[in-house]
Amino acid sequence: MITARVFSGKKYAVLGLARSGMAVVESLLASGAHVTAWDRQDNARDALAGRCTIADPMEIDLAGFDAIVVSPGVPLNTHPLTAKAKAAGVPIIGDIELFAQARPELPAHKVVGITGTNGKSTTTALVHHLLKTAGIPTRMGGNIGLPILGQEPLPEGGVYVLELSSYQIDITNSLACEAAALINITPDHLDRYDGFAAYAASKARLPAMQDAGQFAVFGCEDAETCAVQGHEAARRAPGRAICAVADDIAANQPDWPSLQGPHNLQNAAIAAALVQELGLAREQVLAGLAGYRGLPHRMEVLGTFDGVLVINDSKATNPASTAPALAAWPAVEGHKRIHWICGGLAKTDNLDECAAHFGNVAAAYTIGEAGPLFGELLAPHMTVEPCEMLCEATARALKAAQPGDVVMLSPACASFDQFRDYEVRGDSFREIVANLTGTPHSGGDSAARSAV
Repeated sequence: MITARVFSGKKYAVLGLARSGMAVVESLLASGAHVTAWDRQDNARDALAGRCTIADPMEIDLAGFDAIVVSPGVPLNTHPLTAKAKAAGVPIIGDIELFAQARPELPAHKVVGITGTNGKSTTTALVHHLLKTAGIPTRMGGNIGLPILGQEPLPEGGVYVLELSSYQIDITNSLACEAAALINITPDHLDRYDGFAAYAASKARLPAMQDAGQFAVFGCEDAETCAVQGHEAARRAPGRAICAVADDIAANQPDWPSLQGPHNLQNAAIAAALVQELGLAREQVLAGLAGYRGLPHRMEVLGTFDGVLVINDSKATNPASTAPALAAWPAVEGHKRIHWICGGLAKTDNLDECAAHFGNVAAAYTIGEAGPLFGELLAPHMTVEPCEMLCEATARALKAAQPGDVVMLSPACASFDQFRDYEVRGDSFREIVANLTGTPHSGGDSAARSAV
């Protein structure tokens, strides 16, 4: 794990003891800090009994604490701890801020930070893959993979690659990344912010924490991201805050089986800019892109069955993230290719962001609570099959699809009406497909991709 002398003797309260919270406690204890920990779950508290103080920060005097470390899931806009901590003059931070404070004691390294409403997981995993393929020591963490404080420090010359949600950025103050990316900004998580402008401002804090000489790349396909890029370019030297340009690599996209569609071309262009800033050559980038296998539930190729390509895009929990998936397989000579499984717990009352790509869809198979709403919205544009359950939708879609077609789960909805989270939804889809096609079920890491 990562430890630092800077924490020794200091006093911290840690709220939330899931994976990142427990990694924070272990790192702070190993660094010689005094820790008070709390979680609503008894088993989480019991795991730390006798090793630190167990107490709810809402029930104790916060005077004398150096910081309160919270899970990104704690809604600071509504939680009473925000006001209590402010009154006590105690900052609220997260594990990424602790990592930033520990950096001066780690072997010489660089940090890549990546944020955006959509595409940040793919871009983060892609940067990590490109670096690893090129032989550079690297760790991936933040909003993806293992908690960064729980991982072993990199040797000199290593690169930490961090996916950062707006929640994590909100509780980070001093992370100056050597290279950073802001992919896009579209409405999401607005229950945590005072409007879209406040959410956009949260995303903009990642490049704002950088020094003027550090490098940032931006998606520049929406007005909000363009505005942030313009502001950052004005305070930096030429070429240190750029818009991603895909022209140099676009001709190679057909060679990347897990990076199809215009959104993945943008992700690849951003990843290429980041790793080239860190010293990789163009040839290394192209070789790494061709070997990238993708992430589970994010445009994940499950296989080709009787000529039908099956895609698990369960991570698409809003229309903005589904739209690029619908664009990835355009109609061919008037033939609409996509059999689209959609629905769940709707985040919006429309599918406007997907509308430009309805012409690629042969039929929609609606599921979940949003099924009736989506049926009404889509019926004027395509055939709609009301299904309610994922298993029925998958069976109908596979039966109707012809060779050359695509069956795709890209719900444009949250999963909580029928599934615990998008991962369980995606795993269920993978298992249903395996059962219907008579292929081995490979589990959560999706080795079935090799069937393509």
